[in-house]
Amino acid sequence: MGVKHKDIERIKTTLRIALEAVVVNKVRTFLTALGIIFGVAAVISMLAIGNGAKKEVLDQMKLIGVNNIVINAKKLDNIDNSGGQTEASQEEKDAKSKENLSAGLNLKEAESIKEVIPTVKYLGIETSIESTFMFSGKRINGSLSGVNDDFYKVYQLELEKGYFPAKTSYIKAAQICVIGYNLKSKLFPKTEAVGNDIKCGNSWYKIVGVLEQRGQSSGLGDIVSQGNFDMTVFIPLQSYLKRHNDMSKITERMLEDSDYNNPNRNQIGTIIVQVYEASQLKATAEIANRLLSRKHSGAKDYTVTVPELLLKQEQKTRSIFNIVLGAIASISLIVGGIGIMNIMLASVMERTKEIGIRRSIGATAKDVVFQFLAEASIISLFGGLVGVFLGVALAYLISFFTEISTIVSWFSILVSFFVSAGVGIVFGYMPAQKAAKEDIVVALRYE
Repeated sequence: MGVKHKDIERIKTTLRIALEAVVVNKVRTFLTALGIIFGVAAVISMLAIGNGAKKEVLDQMKLIGVNNIVINAKKLDNIDNSGGQTEASQEEKDAKSKENLSAGLNLKEAESIKEVIPTVKYLGIETSIESTFMFSGKRINGSLSGVNDDFYKVYQLELEKGYFPAKTSYIKAAQICVIGYNLKSKLFPKTEAVGNDIKCGNSWYKIVGVLEQRGQSSGLGDIVSQGNFDMTVFIPLQSYLKRHNDMSKITERMLEDSDYNNPNRNQIGTIIVQVYEASQLKATAEIANRLLSRKHSGAKDYTVTVPELLLKQEQKTRSIFNIVLGAIASISLIVGGIGIMNIMLASVMERTKEIGIRRSIGATAKDVVFQFLAEASIISLFGGLVGVFLGVALAYLISFFTEISTIVSWFSILVSFFVSAGVGIVFGYMPAQKAAKEDIVVALRYE
């Protein structure tokens, strides 16, 4: 027991000497720790950006829906703006000829996709225009969308209050609607929305449901952008086509009229095909594309996109980018470790006589090694603690001043902190060994 007590006292004394050496040289300690501080802060903030990016992609996938294929209509421009002064190429003429044979994306061919392809679970249809909504003297702008009953299922939309229209409401083109959460908050801040009538353009619709707040997906640009569900009024598709904008009823003569500078033959704007399994996405998309290509006479007046695959690719790209950022940030820790080693080597040179005196009064080589390792570790741990606070602060500042989402995880904090402690031990070992190998007699004579 006496030996153990003696060893404990020896350790305490060595730690006290190491701590005093660090405290006495405050400026040198702080400058030595700067590399560790910035390294830890960089690792935490970079990993926070990476976690935020990952969550953003997962949120986008949730908003877009699981196992969905999005088919978007393209607007056709039948107006010749050249004034006859330039001659179109043969390829352009062929494309224009195909466009003239295509009637655009329509309801009939959308429904045929579900009938022909057995892997289709739900088929959502949407077409929309910008509109003005009015209630009790209040006027607000938003989107008016005509949708079928499957639309709510493919996007997993939930109601805060009310109910979704029954199938008979679509057949009868009923004048009822479901409105977005933000629209309800602005038009009905103190009034119950469900049961009231809202004016959409020139038509009136009874509100039967209010959606839960959904948020707006940035998606991947315009390819899979869904718009803002929270600022949209959803009406039965048949009601939309009957009362607002059924382009299939517009004749070629009307298309040539000067009022239609950007004619759009498409009866519907978007088809969302949801399959049963993710493994069926690619094959279903190819079949749907071939089916539409035949019906459109080969005209490329629509796009077929698999958002989940694009988002997964984006997630993979971001993960690689985050690994690179993390690796670059980790280099700061190595640089900090090298800084600690250099300062500790210089410290050994400065304190050669001190080492000789300690050895002469009974300190062993192990005591000297432990002393210098303790000094390096204290500097690293100090740098790690300051770096953690700085890294967390940087992550929140990045999120506050930019649109970049950041999420600080305990994993990144613990890893960076313990790595910083390890750096102190690894890079402090060489100076500690050099100090322990100093010859006692030579050290005592050192000036």
